[in-house]
Amino acid sequence: MTEAQEVDLDGVAEGVANLAAAYKDVTDKVLDPEKIGGSLLERMPSPTGWRLLILPYRGKGKTDGGIYLPDVVVQEQTVSTQVGYVLKVGPLAYKDTEKFISGPWCKQGDWVMFARYAGSRFKIDGGEVRLLNDDEILAKIKEPEDILHF
Repeated sequence: MTEAQEVDLDGVAEGVANLAAAYKDVTDKVLDPEKIGGSLLERMPSPTGWRLLILPYRGKGKTDGGIYLPDVVVQEQTVSTQVGYVLKVGPLAYKDTEKFISGPWCKQGDWVMFARYAGSRFKIDGGEVRLLNDDEILAKIKEPEDILHF
């Protein structure tokens, strides 16, 4: 068992040093949410008010045919992505019952879509995250691979 696969008593993956380790493979750069352990998540910023902390989907680092994409291409995909994973939800998110009549549009652990350049982007150790307002979520999706990236 590798250090990243060690599991604590609560079943949360521990030993993940930074956000980069939460991706399945350096060449694939596809997020594995189960690798985001409690200690890493605790160190991330907690959104205030009605904001959500989103980890943008990076996409694959190589094509289905096995061709590796340059880092600059993968970085451009990350910046312009419209898909992300909800890491944390602020205490006031989706509390406005007049605005969100049917309840919350998403919750922690969901994959979501948002406008291409929505939110505030900032870097943390090993990657980049975004803070979005609760009403900037456009859709909830099952798998990020279902959405084509250009």
